[in-house]
Amino acid sequence: MLFRRDLNDKPVPPHHRSAPTASALARAEQALRAHDVEPVGPGFEGEVDMVLVLGGDGTILRACEVARERDIPLVGINTGHVGFLAEADPDAVEQVVADMVAGRYTVETRTALNVEVIGPDGTVSRQWALNEAALEKRDRARMLEVAIGVDGQAVSSFGCDGLIMSTPTGSTAYAFSCGGPVIWPEVEAMLLVPIAAHALFTRPLVLGPRSCLEVVIQRAGFGGAEVWCDGRRSLDAPVGSRIRVTRAERPVRLARFNEAPFSTRLVRKLDLPVEGWRASASAESAEETGDLEDVPASPQGRGPSGGAA
Repeated sequence: MLFRRDLNDKPVPPHHRSAPTASALARAEQALRAHDVEPVGPGFEGEVDMVLVLGGDGTILRACEVARERDIPLVGINTGHVGFLAEADPDAVEQVVADMVAGRYTVETRTALNVEVIGPDGTVSRQWALNEAALEKRDRARMLEVAIGVDGQAVSSFGCDGLIMSTPTGSTAYAFSCGGPVIWPEVEAMLLVPIAAHALFTRPLVLGPRSCLEVVIQRAGFGGAEVWCDGRRSLDAPVGSRIRVTRAERPVRLARFNEAPFSTRLVRKLDLPVEGWRASASAESAEETGDLEDVPASPQGRGPSGGAA
């Protein structure tokens, strides 16, 4: 099943239509047919083996809705910007297709969240999220007043602009931009990150995988609040609502075609500076082998071990 950013992630402004996406899509279809595999679109109702996505993280999140519902793996080819969830770049389309058809991949399960909003009248609405459930106010001139509980125990209450309830996958998305920690995807956990909170105890919280996070909306100004799941699906949350977030039973399955650790992806996607670590590792390796000739001295005239040069 093929997802393309321009066609399947509406609405897309015309100036964002991507020539690399269209080119990669044509090459993917050609490569699939060369392997006697028939590509189909998102509306196909028959049996599907895998979802292949061409776009950025937004398109991949859209495709996750279909892949999770069908309980099949998903692989992303990044033709967007960061593409944290993507597995490959457009120049690797043919290799991805070949590996996919040959079964040369592993399947990585990613934790998803169940989100319930219990209204003041007792009505219950439900959604799910792969990245995060973000509680946001509709009245920009007022703060949200919330009370937080974990596993039936009150933890804190404060005013804020919003809350982010995230998975490890979403820890590098909205939660990261609001000061939350990066959590490795294989860690089974949930993350709570307040947005612009007005209280002393407002640090991010990392919860266990079997925890139940609850948020009671005490005040929200005019218009109440809403919960956005992955920025795509929303739930109304008026004053007096109770939001319950738990780990979902059904995860999202991502196909992986290389064994590089998450740290490699993190450094590459965020363009993190690693020169100092590499120099240190190189010096340690040279010390172990006794070959120090090619290791440059530090500016203060000291060798790699910190002693006098």
